[in-house]
Amino acid sequence: MKLYIAEKPSLGRAIADVLPKPHRKADGCIYVGNGDCVSWCVGHLLEQAEPDAYDPQFKRWRLEHLPIVPEQWQLQPKACTRKQLAVLRKLVKEADQLIHAGDPDREGQLLVDQVIDYLKVRGSKRDTIQRCLINDLNPAAVTRALGQLRDNKDFAPLSTSALARTRADWLYGINMTRATTLMGQKVGYQGVLSVGRVQTPVLGLVVRRDEEIEAFVPKPFYQVIAHLVTDQGEHFKARWQPSEACLPYQDDEGRVLSKALAEKVRSRIHQQPATVTASSCKPKKQPPPLPYNLSALQIDAARRFSMSAKQVLDAAQTLYERHKLITYPRSDSRHLPSGHFADRHSVIDAVAANCRALEEASKNVDPSLKSGAWNDSKVDAHHAIIPTARKMDTGNPSQAERNVYELVARQYLAQFYPAHEYTDSQIDLEIARSRFIAKDRVTVKPGWKVLFPARPGADKGESVLNTSLPTLEKGETCLCEKGEVLEKQTTPPKPFDDASLLAAMTGIARYVQDPELRRVLKDTDGLGTEATRAGIIELLFTRGFLVRNRKQIRSTPAGRGLIHSLPEIATTPDMTAHWEQQLDAISQRQGSYKGFMEPLLVSLRELIVQSQSVLPEGLKNIEHTRPARRRRPSSKSPKKTETNRGRKRKTAPRTRGKPA
Repeated sequence: MKLYIAEKPSLGRAIADVLPKPHRKADGCIYVGNGDCVSWCVGHLLEQAEPDAYDPQFKRWRLEHLPIVPEQWQLQPKACTRKQLAVLRKLVKEADQLIHAGDPDREGQLLVDQVIDYLKVRGSKRDTIQRCLINDLNPAAVTRALGQLRDNKDFAPLSTSALARTRADWLYGINMTRATTLMGQKVGYQGVLSVGRVQTPVLGLVVRRDEEIEAFVPKPFYQVIAHLVTDQGEHFKARWQPSEACLPYQDDEGRVLSKALAEKVRSRIHQQPATVTASSCKPKKQPPPLPYNLSALQIDAARRFSMSAKQVLDAAQTLYERHKLITYPRSDSRHLPSGHFADRHSVIDAVAANCRALEEASKNVDPSLKSGAWNDSKVDAHHAIIPTARKMDTGNPSQAERNVYELVARQYLAQFYPAHEYTDSQIDLEIARSRFIAKDRVTVKPGWKVLFPARPGADKGESVLNTSLPTLEKGETCLCEKGEVLEKQTTPPKPFDDASLLAAMTGIARYVQDPELRRVLKDTDGLGTEATRAGIIELLFTRGFLVRNRKQIRSTPAGRGLIHSLPEIATTPDMTAHWEQQLDAISQRQGSYKGFMEPLLVSLRELIVQSQSVLPEGLKNIEHTRPARRRRPSSKSPKKTETNRGRKRKTAPRTRGKPA
């Protein structure tokens, strides 16, 4: 008997649907017509054991216990999934061949591998495990994936990378949370101060942004505009470019802060000749934007529909699992395998049927066009998120699901529209020994941009001075009729919202302080993973460190106090960015588990010592307020939340070992 082990029941059912009939449904599995069986996990069946599983004395939180480092790591079944684990135990014992069908990512690989390890699969049964990578739950895609099975050993580095991350997060989260919470109690703060190698730097981003906004003092700055006319009577404008001699009068961004200097330039250019020192008109093409990965989808959905990262992930997951209208949503890739190009006609037809807003756009595509999205060298376990060929014949997607589907479908259709063509023109002029530049951009062919009309109120950047420029050659002259001084005010940075915070997490290199690490991470950066970013943001709200103010995301006093109580390295992205770099190296067979874990333990011990060296004065007089609970826990479940564990106890509360 072949046993297929899927990550979730929805994937298990999709696999069974393309296997021989008749089917017989049993408890936690489906037997198919040829005698094989399909079963599944229910997400994570196993979890890291709590500290007291290693030593009962760790139930009490004490500084002298830290750091807690297991000598032999232990997994334990989750209480709510023991029944399904028992089903798999029986089936694995009966099976002759195992097929690993976890989700096609780092966590999906580890999730099923850990179950196989826990059930002590050995010998030839283990050596012959095959891996099935399914990105799309449509029958044709599932059938294709089942015909392309690979040796599960090929994915061992991916599993090792995920294992290193899981254990490192447990070590860091358990030890730093206990150390920080116990120090917080010394200044009177009674809540759990949860620390994680991803969540805490994300909180640090918000805290530093909020404090920068509060400390901001606006300053006036000045621009000089030359109003010009050619001999043929054509009018245009040019902006002054301050020289190096003006540096003492400029801020770090090159803005002129001296009104007297701007007025001097204005008066000097009045009714003066302007000589063209350079002139260019360059035709350019912009290819369509690539299909979405999860983060890009979440960012655009936040901007377009004000959806939170979690709302987007939930909607995308439902579109994938229940409606089967999009491919695997937790993807970090924005490219597609060449083989998918053959499916374009059926996918375009499905988009036209499923989304009325894109019906006309679907008719205007050119299926002969092949954008740069189809690139096998940039696709590994999973590809970009795209619509499937399935038409909406079952269920009734919610408005949020329809919004997400429209975004995914629009981005896919763009691959079959021509490039956006435009010309950039620039005229450099010298007026009374000062340099001025006139620019304009003219659309020649809108191409794919017809699919993306500008949103009302969208940020257009620097004000446009010209709608068109005259044709002038180097050496020609025109007249500066007058100069004009524009007075503007510097503005503070904007508070984070869902879109900008996600963009910061995916583009974390610009927030990394180490120049060398910033350089390395320029093309491969990211704080957290596609699958975890939404949960991390929501976790910070749940723990009372962040709050929403309409669309804005702001830090609470407790969140600020936590950041100021920690060593700086724990609150900046440098450390976790370095972790992600090393974890990626492990998955690419360029690093090792031991090479990652040993330095981590050294730095963890140093951080614990640093966290105990100074009292966290920033947490004084801050009252711990528990965030509102969404539902009342069942009387059948004795499990308590992190914050509940910390109430009315003399010793510090326990916390689960999963801060990310």
